[in-house]
Amino acid sequence: MKVLVSHPGASLYGSDRMLLESLIGMVEAGLDAVLTVPEDGPLVEQAKRHGVPVVLCPAPVLRKSALSPRGFAALARETAVGVVRGWGTLRRLRPDVVYVSTLTTPTWTLLARVAGAPVVGHVHEAESGPPRWVQRLITAPLLTCSSLLVNSTYALDVLARSWPGLRNRSTVVLNGVAGPPAADPPPPRPARPVRLLYVGRLSERKGVLVALAALEELLSTGVDVRLDLVGDVFAEHAEFARHLHDRVGRPELRDHVAIHGFAADVWDHLSTCDVLLVPSVLPEPFGNSAVEGVLAARPVIASRTGGLPEAVGHFTSTRLVAPGDPVDLAAAIRTVISSLPEVAADAQRDAARAAALYAPRRYRDDVVAHVLATVRSPGLPSARALVARGWSVLGRRDVEELT
Repeated sequence: MKVLVSHPGASLYGSDRMLLESLIGMVEAGLDAVLTVPEDGPLVEQAKRHGVPVVLCPAPVLRKSALSPRGFAALARETAVGVVRGWGTLRRLRPDVVYVSTLTTPTWTLLARVAGAPVVGHVHEAESGPPRWVQRLITAPLLTCSSLLVNSTYALDVLARSWPGLRNRSTVVLNGVAGPPAADPPPPRPARPVRLLYVGRLSERKGVLVALAALEELLSTGVDVRLDLVGDVFAEHAEFARHLHDRVGRPELRDHVAIHGFAADVWDHLSTCDVLLVPSVLPEPFGNSAVEGVLAARPVIASRTGGLPEAVGHFTSTRLVAPGDPVDLAAAIRTVISSLPEVAADAQRDAARAAALYAPRRYRDDVVAHVLATVRSPGLPSARALVARGWSVLGRRDVEELT
């Protein structure tokens, strides 16, 4: 069975790592998987390492930059090129099923259905902030998917607000997160300075600035702390990168913050930290980095938003704080530091629980089983039936709302 797998990028962050786990599961199950991405990057190298051929094919990727006139023009050009090249790739490979990772590359979903191939959509997003008509427009291509995978109950709830009918065709498969080779026990007493760690994209929505503000709050009250930032900034966010480096360069922070850049292997950083911070300002659909902290037997302080409570809120060593509130974050850090021996013991027990709950093997098996079931399911609708279904789901009032 040939599976064409599409993904919008080639980095190795949350959804990229889950895509790699999906590919590994397909290879292990004997499926003939081919990955297509619009650009080269570390994900390409990892896919080839596991025996997955890669096709570099342009595809439009939905990003906020498309909201500007220049960004929209660029998206239009990418769409034209992506449709032509994507159709050629589909006609050449003739896959039995197309697995579309994330909802940011809708052309692959639509092209595959026009070509007559069943589509498995895997949703890793949960954008609840945009106006409802924008959410519906972005998620409308999912109406043509044969079936859907969603990485958390929270993400499914957000999706169902746009199109309630998608809930019945969606299956929640929690992410599979590999742990460290060996979880080093946390120190019984924090080092001096106390080592705080942030891992992930460096962006405002991820709460990096909130972490810096909390650090300033702690330093101003005499708490000896240091913050390590592991990650990089999106290329199109150059202005934020300048602001971040200016902020870190202030005299009060200069000797207490280090930016390490992207790291494919985060375990060395986790093994030397005392507390992992996941201070997201906007809702996260799941929270891989938070789970990695639990797997490394480190206390995690995460925002009480999106899928983060679902992912790690049930662990004893985890603390949840108000998103965007540096004072609340600083207070939680103080609390963890003051009771580190007890929290460290809880973290050891939590690591074992997390390893079972988020086992990559469970995730791979669930994804592959879903792909196989989608291909074998009878009576997949034709393109004409899909258009009719979409029109009936929209209805006259919804069409007026979208226009």
